[in-house]
Amino acid sequence: MQVAPEAGPPPVPPMRLRSALAGFGIDTALAFAITFALMMGAGIVWGIGHAIQLAASGAEEAEILAGLAQPGALAQILIALFSMGSAALLLYFWRRPASALERQHSQVAARRMGTWVAVAGVALLTFLSSSVATWLGERMGTPPNPSNLAPIQELTSTTPVFTVVFAVLLAPLYEELLFRRVLFGGLWQAGYPLLGMLLSGLVFALAHEAPGLNGNTAGATALLLAVYTGMGVAFAWLYRRTGTLWAPIAAHALNNALALGVLQLAGG
Repeated sequence: MQVAPEAGPPPVPPMRLRSALAGFGIDTALAFAITFALMMGAGIVWGIGHAIQLAASGAEEAEILAGLAQPGALAQILIALFSMGSAALLLYFWRRPASALERQHSQVAARRMGTWVAVAGVALLTFLSSSVATWLGERMGTPPNPSNLAPIQELTSTTPVFTVVFAVLLAPLYEELLFRRVLFGGLWQAGYPLLGMLLSGLVFALAHEAPGLNGNTAGATALLLAVYTGMGVAFAWLYRRTGTLWAPIAAHALNNALALGVLQLAGG
């Protein structure tokens, strides 16, 4: 028996738009609530451990308080990895687990040459689009500086191997599981794939760049949100087009690898 080329969330009777949007809202609210709760918990644990470490080394109270004010780059990345990665896994198994048939379809799709041609095309497109947006921002006097740029730059200089593992392997895995499988997958399953691409792309952007909290101007923030939304839409399109979540994971990983390579060549 030949397996159908497209795999995705198991089909259900078409939902009313209101019900579909409500489901998307619930998934999004759960994702942010769980991530925030885990982030706060991990931050508290890190703070206690760091304070004990500083106190044991003989640091003064003022030095301990200063050290707790802002986690270092490695601590920030590890907290983000734990909180969002855990939220992605929890919501995947709770809200959108893959069936045996989906996994079978995904395996077939992953063996197609056309899948990997599409992966390369989307990765190149997203990388070039972000590069052009950065160039435009600089020309307009509002250079967009992603919120994760400073921690990544610091990690690249101190722990380059971990930076590559995180940016190229781990982050694409949990972000695609959360934003494409759980959030986009819900509206795709409900019969609204195009709306799902747009809304999940917007949530993807807001998760990366919170307006008013990222230190950028309004113009630079708008440009960053447009770039991230476009990336989210492209990755969701790739997921639907190929029928395997491995495709957007690979495209996301390749995009990040290209960005890291350019960061290294440009000297940070």
